[in-house]
Amino acid sequence: MSILEKLSCLNEVNLIWNSLPQARLVGGVVRDLLIGNDIADVDMATPEPPEQIMKTLKNAGISVIPTGLSHGTVTAIINHHPYEITTLRKDVATDGRHAQVVWTNSWEEDAARRDFTINAMFCDREGKIWDFYNGKQDLFSGKIRFVGNAKERIEEDVLRSLRFFRFYARYGKQILDEDAVTAIQQTTYLLKNLSAERVWSELKRVLTGPMTADIMQMMDHYGVLSALLPFGYDVSFFTKMIQMDAPNHPILRLAGLVTGEGNVISKQLRLSRQEEQRLYALQKTWNIHSQDNDIQLRQLRALFDLELLIYCSWMKQLRNDQPSSEWDRWRERLAAIEQPVFPVKGKDLFQYNVKPGVEMGEALSQIKQWWLQHGCYGDQQECLEWFKNNKEKRIDINYLIFGDKWFK
Repeated sequence: MSILEKLSCLNEVNLIWNSLPQARLVGGVVRDLLIGNDIADVDMATPEPPEQIMKTLKNAGISVIPTGLSHGTVTAIINHHPYEITTLRKDVATDGRHAQVVWTNSWEEDAARRDFTINAMFCDREGKIWDFYNGKQDLFSGKIRFVGNAKERIEEDVLRSLRFFRFYARYGKQILDEDAVTAIQQTTYLLKNLSAERVWSELKRVLTGPMTADIMQMMDHYGVLSALLPFGYDVSFFTKMIQMDAPNHPILRLAGLVTGEGNVISKQLRLSRQEEQRLYALQKTWNIHSQDNDIQLRQLRALFDLELLIYCSWMKQLRNDQPSSEWDRWRERLAAIEQPVFPVKGKDLFQYNVKPGVEMGEALSQIKQWWLQHGCYGDQQECLEWFKNNKEKRIDINYLIFGDKWFK
């Protein structure tokens, strides 16, 4: 299928072209059209200023949001799908993170401010590819090359050093471009200026992308990892994780890469609260074993998220260098267990004159401990019967959820 035939299938984009006939597709969508990938996101560029773009689209009945007017970007919403449209720009000042831009009518000037040649191509409505920096040739030959002077491009936005490795993982077929890696090595000191959010956003895409073990070794070799992860990392352990085919999850892979304290890493990368908690759990040494019996698995299944347990088992397996077959069976057995749900609630204890607050919390903990010790099989009636007969007794609370039972 020709590019023009592919474009004819993009009905929603054609609605935009009806209003903005000068607009051209740009970036990833052009790459996808050229190499036959499925099209995910559609970005467009056009000479009209953003206020005019918004007015024109609204007059055509298209919903449009001013997502980044200072950078010339608006987003058209058609059938709940976003289409980012940006006015042609050129940079007038950069600080390594942000750029001050002015509008331009020159497609070549706009292409000149982009990062890689394979991202600097445009495609018009007739299917013509506008390629000022031989991006098409680089795409098909597998060469990831900065537009113009590599060092200047990185100094404009040092995040491009990370993006270089991510794009190489997806499209690279040749050895690394010498100009690119030289520039990356010369500018690693700028990486400290990046916001934590931008670093983590890009890093997790590398961690979960193709060739990730090779890419991490490259980033280590060229000084990028040491600049990004000053709290410590272990590429060899990470490589072993990939070789053993552990699940492709960003926090699991981060846990396999970093060696620092979880709270330091979380602060450095601005992880979400959920991500921080998961990393903290994965860094612990769990007292689980591939020979755990069914009762122990039921207890684990009742207390912890299944996905977390699976990931923790991978960390345990990797740290102890144990055979996959034993842990694969452990994970199969664990996943086959329907999560037991503790059947007693606070209101169920009113009949025993248990007061709300500390007394009720302790009572529920006692009942849950008995329930856990007996394999999580007891129903509500059995739990309450036990409590009625044993409410004056106390079980060793050290055995409870976060005691020595689960963590060494």
